[in-house]
Amino acid sequence: MITCYIEYQIDPYKVKEFRQYAEMWLPLIQKFGGTHHGYFLPKESASDLAIGLFSFPSLAAYEQYRVDMRNDADCKKASEFAAEKKFIVRLSRQFLDPILPHSCQS
Repeated sequence: MITCYIEYQIDPYKVKEFRQYAEMWLPLIQKFGGTHHGYFLPKESASDLAIGLFSFPSLAAYEQYRVDMRNDADCKKASEFAAEKKFIVRLSRQFLDPILPHSCQS
């Protein structure tokens, strides 16, 4: 299993728009065989920090998702929404090997 940790620098005045974007993506990861662990918005932290976490069974499965999502209408819609609203200033991805409760590991 591999977990993708995405750290977003967002426009703090557009948290509502980022939330809409996040809600668009939540079901899409599952659609392509992954598990979404959620998005996390600023609370008692930097006002421009948001985090997204999701896992795929393997790096190969994640890479296949990246290929398949390019032709998916819902993925395109979410990406176009982000481009139009300009709430993401910067993002970075990290790939991690999760340590989960035994019943969750594959």
